[in-house]
Amino acid sequence: MEVDMGHDSLVVNSWNEWDPLQEIVVGSADRACFEPTEPGSRPAIRDAPGVPFPTGPKSGEAVELANEELDGLVALLESQGIVVRRPEPHDFSAPIRTPDFEVENQYCAVCPRDVMITMGNEIIEATMSRRARYFEYQPYRKLVYEYWNADPRVEWTTAPKPSMSDGMYREEFWEWPLEKRHERMHSFEFCVNQDEVVFDAADMSRLGRDILVQESMTTNRAGIRWLRRHLEPRGFRVHTVHFPLDFFPSHIDCTFVPLRPGLVLTNPERPLREGEEKMFLANDWELVDAPQPVLGNDEMPRYCQSSKWLSMNVLSMSPTKVICEEREKPLQDLLAKLDFEVFPVPFRHVFEYGGSLHCATWDVRREGTREDYFPALRYEPLV
Repeated sequence: MEVDMGHDSLVVNSWNEWDPLQEIVVGSADRACFEPTEPGSRPAIRDAPGVPFPTGPKSGEAVELANEELDGLVALLESQGIVVRRPEPHDFSAPIRTPDFEVENQYCAVCPRDVMITMGNEIIEATMSRRARYFEYQPYRKLVYEYWNADPRVEWTTAPKPSMSDGMYREEFWEWPLEKRHERMHSFEFCVNQDEVVFDAADMSRLGRDILVQESMTTNRAGIRWLRRHLEPRGFRVHTVHFPLDFFPSHIDCTFVPLRPGLVLTNPERPLREGEEKMFLANDWELVDAPQPVLGNDEMPRYCQSSKWLSMNVLSMSPTKVICEEREKPLQDLLAKLDFEVFPVPFRHVFEYGGSLHCATWDVRREGTREDYFPALRYEPLV
């Protein structure tokens, strides 16, 4: 249903990653746990290969350090006149048991971006791809009800939950040697098979009328097909993108980051599959490589399961204002040369919870309307 998206009183309104930000949800590390080993995830300690990964709740010190940085982000956003909301408390130490699977504990509410996404005036809850994250929408349900009750124009869609049974996963994926991954990189078969609808919201990037969806360990082709069927009748164009040199792809916002109309921050070690850059070049978009991160993969926090490219996980407050991790000086310098006002904040302690600035937020309301930034695009709707 099309609505008048120019109306100032819209409660939910966000069409891209860069329009001036008005309201956002910032995650919380309260009661967070270590992500358990399961078919969709094999967490490992960086400096102790072979040592069992910790289980159960994170330490009080780890939670406090992460929350201090999250609170610092909140203070910065509020200083810019942005409304900030937080998730409800949730007991992540509670086990999950369904007819199809059991898992000893859940994870955390640090990264709302993984499960929640705003498409114009619609809120979509992703399926999620890992058992420990099956109920991760719950800390945001009270907020969603508030938005939904406050404005009859707000749409709310919960994607179909997958079974997460053993048969949904390809467990041998974790044993493949790097050579086999390289041989199979063009088939894009990962730890989740293609039988059920599976996607994480963080595998999506919004560019007005056009939505990019990365095929990855956390989003399969059935998930992308569901998104196309759901979004195309609403006037969106959904594009599948691939980064074949990323052997463990999970979430697009450390690989391909739109900063403003006509400009994308790209990962020099994870180029787009040949041919997928044409929609950008044909519409005069500039693809700019991010500099090498200050910390290498071997220097990331020991319990962090993400790569060094969390450096790219910036948050745009507007087309001219970007928040960046404070130690990433080379990236800050690049952004300044690209005419951005850069706001550095400390965020290293959040890394072990699976993300950085973009991951730790869910933008609910930005100024602006749905625009077509790719007028030269030829697009074939799903039949």
